Amino acid sequence: MTWVHCALMSALFAGLTAVLAKVGVADVPSNLATLIRTVVVAGFASGIVLFTGEAGGVRSLGTRDWLALVGSGLATGASWLFYFAALKRGPISGVAPIDKLSFLIAMGLGFVVLREPVRPLTLVGAALIAAGVALTLPSVQEAIRRLF
Repeated sequence: MTWVHCALMSALFAGLTAVLAKVGVADVPSNLATLIRTVVVAGFASGIVLFTGEAGGVRSLGTRDWLALVGSGLATGASWLFYFAALKRGPISGVAPIDKLSFLIAMGLGFVVLREPVRPLTLVGAALIAAGVALTLPSVQEAIRRLF
């Protein structure tokens, strides 16, 4: 599979994740729901690593690798905690689009920290994503309704 195929599969499963999480968090405290999800993900990932024989690769990780991966894990944990808390309190139609603002943050950090190039059309796409997120917010929809 190419990176595009993997990214499309990621989007498919992320969409499914949002719906299942919203259903699952309905009668469960959001932090407990996050813990359950994390245990399942850890078990799933562990099984894949063991099945593919990649477990031995842990010995070759350097300090930078560990720091980056632990930092990523902490950021993921924080993201999931807030995501489940948001799903507990709000509609999936509002939470999921706002969560996708992570694209803008990732792109900005990729540009600043990793020095990745940003093409003009990518900036247009980012602006459209930001506009799309804004249009999903009830307060923005109400303001537009009042204008027309």
